[in-house]
This record gives sequence, C-alpha cells and structure tokens, in this order.
Amino acid sequence: MPAKYYKNILIGGVCLAFISLILVFENLLFPYITSKQIYFNILLEILGVIWIFFILQYPEARPKKSLVTYGIGAFFLALLISTIFSVDFNLSFWGDIERMLGWFHLAHFLLFYLIIITVFRRWKDWKLLFIAFTLISVIVSIVGIGQRYGIFNSPWGTDRVISTIGNAAYVGAFAIFSLYFIAILMLKEKNRLINALYAAAGLLAFIALIFSGTRGAYLGFGIGVIIFLLLYVFLGENKKAKKISGALIFLAIVSVVLIFAYKDAGLVKNSAFLRRITTSKLTDATLQTRLISWKTAAKDFPSHPILGTGYGNFAITFDKYFDPNFYNYTSSETYFDRAHNNLVDIASTAGGLGALTYLAVFAICFYLLIRGYRAGRLDLTQFGLLTTLIIAYFLQNLFVFDALATYIPLMILLAYIHWLAGGAPGEDREEEEDEWEEIIDLERQIKANGLAIGTVAGIVMLIVVYQYNIKPIEMLSATIDGQMEFSVNRDIIKATEAYKKALSYNTPLDRDSRNTFVVSLTKNSPLLFSLAPDKGEEIIKYGVELAEKNAKLNPADSMYELVLGQMYYLASAYFSNSDKFYYYSKLAEEAIDKAIASSPGRVPVYFERAQVFLSRGEIDKAIEVLQYAQKLNPKYAETYCHLSRIYYFKKDEAKAYELSGQCLDLGGVSSITSADYVKVLFAYYQPKNEWERMKNLMGRLAEMEPNNPQHWVDLAKIQLQLGDKESAKASAAKVGEIDPSLKSAALQFIKQIEAK
Repeated sequence: MPAKYYKNILIGGVCLAFISLILVFENLLFPYITSKQIYFNILLEILGVIWIFFILQYPEARPKKSLVTYGIGAFFLALLISTIFSVDFNLSFWGDIERMLGWFHLAHFLLFYLIIITVFRRWKDWKLLFIAFTLISVIVSIVGIGQRYGIFNSPWGTDRVISTIGNAAYVGAFAIFSLYFIAILMLKEKNRLINALYAAAGLLAFIALIFSGTRGAYLGFGIGVIIFLLLYVFLGENKKAKKISGALIFLAIVSVVLIFAYKDAGLVKNSAFLRRITTSKLTDATLQTRLISWKTAAKDFPSHPILGTGYGNFAITFDKYFDPNFYNYTSSETYFDRAHNNLVDIASTAGGLGALTYLAVFAICFYLLIRGYRAGRLDLTQFGLLTTLIIAYFLQNLFVFDALATYIPLMILLAYIHWLAGGAPGEDREEEEDEWEEIIDLERQIKANGLAIGTVAGIVMLIVVYQYNIKPIEMLSATIDGQMEFSVNRDIIKATEAYKKALSYNTPLDRDSRNTFVVSLTKNSPLLFSLAPDKGEEIIKYGVELAEKNAKLNPADSMYELVLGQMYYLASAYFSNSDKFYYYSKLAEEAIDKAIASSPGRVPVYFERAQVFLSRGEIDKAIEVLQYAQKLNPKYAETYCHLSRIYYFKKDEAKAYELSGQCLDLGGVSSITSADYVKVLFAYYQPKNEWERMKNLMGRLAEMEPNNPQHWVDLAKIQLQLGDKESAKASAAKVGEIDPSLKSAALQFIKQIEAK
C-alpha cells in the first residue's frame, strides 16, 4: 500500500481517538470510564497493526529518535517493572473498571504517542490535529456549560460540571490543555475570521474551566499565566509587550488581594467561582484527607524505595497506615485507591525509579524548549506557551492523577515537543516536507519477514480486541443487568443469573463485577431469606465463591477481606439453624481479622467484628472490640451508637442512655438502624425536654418510616419549638402529602407558623 494511504489512515485514526472523550454508554458499568477507554483501546490496537505494517514497509517513516521518546519509554518501562513485582499483579497490569489505568491500558497511550510522532511531521498535519482536538473541546465545553444551567442532566448537580468527562477535576485539566492548544493555533493563524472562531472556542473552554470548580486547575492555570507574563517581562524585547505584561501581573495580584479582602461581599458570595477560591483553607476537609493520604505514602516509601508496592496499588499503602482521624473530616469515600497527587502516587506505587523517570520526562522537555528558544527555533510566545502548559499541567496534577482525559492531550504535548526538537523553526519545515514527499512517492513491496511480523501482529490484535475489549463490554453490560435486577426489580434469582452470564466471559476485569454482586447480595439479604432453601443455599455458595476469588488476588487487600467477611457473616446468618452457622461465623471472624491486620486504623471494620460476636451471643467480646474502636477515634459517633444499642440489649440502660447522648451529640443518629430503638431513645429524652436530641431522633424515625404522618407531625412541633419555622412548615406539608385527610389541618398549622 502506498505510504500516503498509511499516513492518511493513521492521521485520521489519531483524530478519531478524540471521540473517546465524549463517549458515555450508560449500559456499561462506570460508563464515563469504560466507554472511553475501551473505544480508545480498540481503535489504537487496530491503528497499531497498521503502524507496524507501515514502518516495516517504509523504514524511512519510522519515528526519529529523541530524548522525549527515550524519557517516555523509560517511564513506561519503570511502570512495567513495578507491575511485574507488584503485590497485586492483576490490579497493576489490568487495572480495575473504575479507573481502567492498568499498565495494559497505559501502553495504548504510549502507542498513541509513537503513531503521532511517526505521521505528524508537518505543521499542516499538526494544525489538523489541534483543530480536531478543539472541535471535541467545544463539545465538552458546551455540555459542561449546559449542565451548569440545567440544560443537560448531571449526576453531580450543577455546582461542579462533569460534562462528558465524568469528573469535574478532569474537566478543569482538559480545559487547560484545550486553551493552550487553541492558543498555539491562534499564534500561527493569520486569518482574522478563523482566529475569531478559535477565540470563541477558547472562551467556551475557559468557561468550562471556571464551571469545573476545580481549585487545582485554577491554581495550575493561574500560575501558568503569571509565569507566561513574567517571561515577557524579563525576556521580551518589545517594550510595549513588557509593560502590558507587567500591568496584567499587577492587576492579577491586586484582584486576588481584593477578592480575599472582601470575601464576604455579595459579589464574591454570589459567584460560585470566587466563592470556591475564597473558601479554600488549609483546614478544608478535602485537603486534610489528601494530606493524610500523602503522609501514608511518605511512611511507606522506605519499605519500597525502588519499585514501590506495585503500580496502581496505592490502596495497600493507604490502608496500612490509615489514620483514624480521617473520620473527623468525612465518613464517606474513605478508601483511597489513588493518592490524589500524581507524583506521590507514582513514587508510592512505582517507587523511586518510577518517580525519577516521570520527572525526567518533563526535565527533558524543559531542556529541549530552552535549547530551541536559545537557538532561535522557538519564539518567546511559543516557548512561553509550551513551558507554562507543562507547569500548569504538573501543578493541577498535584491534587489529582492522570486519566484518559489528560493522558491523550499529554501525549499530544510531548509529541509536539518531540517534533519541535527536531528542528522546527516555528513555520513549515521545508526539508521535512521534502523528506516526507520522498517517502510518499516510493512504493515497495513489504519483505517476507516484515509481512510475517505484520500478519502475526494482526492476529494478536484480533485476539486482544476480542478477549480484552469485546468480552469486557459484554461483561460490563450483563453486570448492569444484574444490578438492575437487584435494585429495581428486586429479583435476586434473575440478578444472580445475570451475574453468572457476566462472569462467564472470564475477563481480567471480573473482580469489579464479582464485588458488585457480593455487595449487592449482602445489602439485599432479606430477599435471600424469602427463597426456597435449595435456591438460597445455591446463591449463598456462589457469593462466597466470588468473594473468595477476589480476596485471593491480594490477601492484604483490606476491602476485599472485609467484603469476604461480610459474605461469610451472611452465610452464617442464613445457616443459623444448622451446624454451618459456626463454620461460616468462624470464617467471617478470620476474614475480618485479616482486614483489620491490613488496615488497623479503620474504625468501621471493628463494627463488623463486633457483629460476628453478637451473632454468637458473645456480648462482652463485642463490647471489648467496640471500646477499642472508640479509643482509635473518640470523636467517631457511630461507635457510641453501636455501644449504646449493645448495652441496652444487655439491660444496662444507664450506660446505654449515656452512650446514646454521645452518639446523638456527635451527629451519629443516622447510624441507628433500628426504628424500635429510636423510639426507645425518644421516649427517654421526651420527658427531659431535650429538644435537639428529640429533633434528631424524630427526624431519623421519619426517614425510616416515611409514610407515618404522626412522625412528621411530631417533628414539625419539635422544629417549631426550636424556632426553625421553615423546617416546621416543610414537615407539616409532608403530613398533607402522606394523608390527604390531614391536608387542611396541616395548612392551618402552616398558617399559624407564618402568623407568629
């Protein structure tokens, strides 16, 4: 095939890869991740075979050697070595469905880079690439802006848009790349109308950046712009440009100072963007939880200084050194599988080797850009754009980690620097044009050995596409079917059948499907007890089998050991009237003990251990476990709630009520899962007129029994007693919704409130 056909196919394929950024197939598990990565993988695997045939048939077209390529190759090799020696090879190599960032998936981005540097050799090729990227950026921006104003639905609401990307942090990072790539286009475009269109696309990207609400992206972009202006101040030759740059820096500093000085002003409070900036504090819960995760990495680094725990295995480190004070900031999202700092994450999981090669990539880029600027091949504007883009990307990545939405533009950036380092003077490179035309004009037959290699590559590609992409799609779709049967149809038998179908494809990503089945089964356990004994036993054994498979992948994984323990506990409850009860109960205790050993600071895991003891009637052991958990974090409300319930069951009412007060005062009322016990506590506090505690208890009771109008009546009265008229009116209105016969009385009550 003529070289120009290869070239056009590969260039078109690279541009088609950008479509992955807007794909969201809701019939797949984790649709914002899987839809994009699987499409990207399949496309790159096909392009990879075409690329191999191309460089075998036309050796002159092979990508030129460069420091950038060596640096990227060294980084990916370091990750591969870390993967080989990982504590969980399956997770390191294949990743999981929620992230799809295993080495297998990352290798596709390396291939993406190699294809780009092979066929993008002229500015007109790069212009096409940047335009295609900008078109996708416009779609991403418009969807994000539409979400902000309620035109498009967003599962995260409208405060922080996720667009088609699926995560506000990546919308911000993607917008930064978009803005810089558009600036590169504008720098080289002479047509004013076209530049106006570029500017419009840039404005949309900037608005998307603002609406992402991502402080890391704000910081990275802001500092990048300031450094760009400083470069003009110190290196620029145009005096007018130097003065304008200096004035803009001064204006930016004054603006920031004024915003923080008047952060309580209406203008600031009414702006989500400004409010997001001014509410940033070192005591911010999100920052504190991330600091805790970074500290765990620092503690564990001496244990694995060279290769880390294994690429992608940060959860092991986080669990091992989990700080119970984490719960002082949040009780949700307590399992960190990433450090939320790309450099820390790489250093922790891929060790010093991974971190050094990662940093080396950017050091090489800075070196080449500086060399190109000093040699006159880059003007100050282009030098400043590329330099500050790297800085902006790196800074925002100190609060997040890479994903497809950043890997794609990052590979483009690195490939562009590779091209510029080859001698591009900033305009078309005529000598490169001539060389490329010579390659295109020559057509020759591929040699026999090259044909054999290409054929083998094609066969391998077909196997990989089917085994590691098509089959996972089928698995993910069937998993969603199973979840729907659990949550919507409440049919545990059909749910099990759907999961069996999903797992029959036997893919490397099955761990997530297995886990969702086991978790869903334990959450819907009442359905299990309504089945015929033989069917129930079959499903129990299937759940145990799946949980055991996941735990075997990495026995040190606290989460999977806990899920296994919960599955064993469910089995013991199901077989409570047989000899199997103690068998499964003992297995549950052992699995939970392993979970505790892997993450001794996780307070809720002790609740599961206490529950096992309670099921065996070993009340004192359960209390002992919970008292230990209480010492880990005396501010964790749920511990007191559990202890209170156990002491009440033990007939020690005085102790039970004492602990219930601590449970309620620390905000743990939602941890009380027994409506009967809520009523007991309410009856205790009512004669004492402890209105705040009564309000919390009655609010909880109304949540648990929402169709009982009396609960809402009582709640409204308590809220009114506490002076919360708006809440009282809302509760009274709820009474009328539940029982139409009480609607007039509820309206009268609301009128009385308004009259006061």
